[in-house]
Amino acid sequence: MAKKTGENQERKTIELALQGGGAHGAITWGALDRILDDERIIIEGISGTSAGAMNAALIADGLSGESGGRKKAQKKLREFWKGVSDAARFSPIQRSFWDRWIGNWSLDHSPSYLMMDFMTRSFSPYELNPLDINPLRDLVAEIIDFDRVNSCDKTKIFVTATNVRSGTAHIFQQPELTAETLMASAALPYLYKAVEIDGEAYWDGGYTGNPALFPLVDDCKARDIVLIQINPFYREEIPKTAREITNRLNEITFNASLMKELRALMLLKEIIEGEKLEAEEFRRMRIHRIHTDRNVTNLSSSSKINAEWDYLVYLHDLGYKEADKFLTKHWDDIGTRSSFDLSYALQGSIRPVLRCAADIKDDTKDDAKDGKNDKTGGGKEKRKKTS
Repeated sequence: MAKKTGENQERKTIELALQGGGAHGAITWGALDRILDDERIIIEGISGTSAGAMNAALIADGLSGESGGRKKAQKKLREFWKGVSDAARFSPIQRSFWDRWIGNWSLDHSPSYLMMDFMTRSFSPYELNPLDINPLRDLVAEIIDFDRVNSCDKTKIFVTATNVRSGTAHIFQQPELTAETLMASAALPYLYKAVEIDGEAYWDGGYTGNPALFPLVDDCKARDIVLIQINPFYREEIPKTAREITNRLNEITFNASLMKELRALMLLKEIIEGEKLEAEEFRRMRIHRIHTDRNVTNLSSSSKINAEWDYLVYLHDLGYKEADKFLTKHWDDIGTRSSFDLSYALQGSIRPVLRCAADIKDDTKDDAKDGKNDKTGGGKEKRKKTS
């Protein structure tokens, strides 16, 4: 049930950072369901990658226009994930009898999955799927109204894809979002051809921003980022089998860019607090995290392509419960302090030499002076979409 907003209830504005992770994106669906239930929460911006980008676009579609609202956004989310499940019923890649018997949501013993795994290691998608058939593309185009997404003035959407040629993150945003931009963000190179947009080729955004945080810092006013994390940072046990090693490598790979941005935010926080900087451009970000680490560590990477409805509902419920716990425990932290300890991002790493505040202030003054002398419009360039 949505929390009714009364005169004495404080509204809080947040930004959402949504990771990708295939079917595990249903965890994010559940967390978003809970957040949308709470009418005290205003979502200013969402940065998403892969499945996270699709969840973000669905929310913008639901919220957009006079007919939009929280209930419609929740309806769009459910419609999409049900559509994913319905389409997967016709896939030859299903859990084996043994997987079902032992109650395993993964496909580790599925002959069809093992065959696909072997084929994708031996042949590229240009050889296996020359016609580039992708049912997910059709589903995205059918369910998401991109005119509504691009005209949504309630929530900014940022979608990350990886530029194949430069190896850098590219951020797509309104009003340029299309089904192709979402597919670019989800194009795993061993499963799908690179998605070409305006002459550039793109792979899954998880390699360079899962999700990208800098658009939320640069382009949004709210200072509270709520990260909905799918890939766990930490695992207690050392992987020993080939499949376990591959699974852990995937998690590390798809968290690397996030760790880098969290490290940058942590260092910026230390500069601001240590040097007592007060300029607007040095405002401190507050980071919060919703995760299901205790549950997903028991799932292998093959479970990310399992789209059975019962499984997606199970993941949705996990996300909903964790989001509810977060809001209950950390509501007072939003707008006040970070509830996620960013020192984890610096654990065991070498700290760079930090410039003193005086140098930074001098640079700021010089930039301001240059802006006044610039007759073409203030000297402030528009932020590039490729970083």
